[in-house]
Amino acid sequence: MEPFITMRNLEKCVKTKAGPLYLLRQIQLEIQEGEFVTVMGPSGAGKTTLLNILGLYDRDWEGEYALLGNAVHRLAPKESAALNKRYVGFVFQQFHLLDDLTVAENLDIPLSYRNLPRAERQALVADTLDRFGIVGKKDLYPTQLSGGQQQLVAVARALIAKPALLLADEPTGNLHTDQGFQIMELFRKLNQEGMTIVQVTHNEAWAAYGHRTLRMRDGWMEASRGSGEPLQTAARPTRNP
Repeated sequence: MEPFITMRNLEKCVKTKAGPLYLLRQIQLEIQEGEFVTVMGPSGAGKTTLLNILGLYDRDWEGEYALLGNAVHRLAPKESAALNKRYVGFVFQQFHLLDDLTVAENLDIPLSYRNLPRAERQALVADTLDRFGIVGKKDLYPTQLSGGQQQLVAVARALIAKPALLLADEPTGNLHTDQGFQIMELFRKLNQEGMTIVQVTHNEAWAAYGHRTLRMRDGWMEASRGSGEPLQTAARPTRNP
């Protein structure tokens, strides 16, 4: 079966005054449909950069990337954006809620890309507000919410359209432990129902929800382990100058 996600020799480099700076180096990655993958590593390892490319938000890279059989590296920007809207849900580290829209209106945005009837969209928004316990916040604006409440809305927005691929960048970073546990249990349930999930976290307990963990450092993917297995160090290719 063709992998859900395939990356071959993927690299991202930015120009600096000191010369080229590689944010990702020779990434080789396969993720099967229905997998729950955790990405871990220190700050600056390239984790968020990798998620942004997986989510089709970043097109400035070299190499090959295929999502659901679509060769992303060959797609025009408009085609890539359409693929994102159709298949991807993203929980951003910085929320990315629209301040001039209410909570309910923020939740409606992903549904507006799916050409759903208005009544069906309203029903999905109401159901999601109830599921996340934020019915009382539906008419508030993001600036009127605490950081934890904004994070809950961001998670709800990413999930409301039931994406085939959920990408989560520190999805529980601003939540209390109990709220974080509820989100991770929801991720587990959605994954059991078939959703493919890639999360970035520094929390070992949340990482354990995944089927396997990928370790990154300095843009290199260094290691992988399955759930419950000891970490195995992968051989790093020789660095190019």
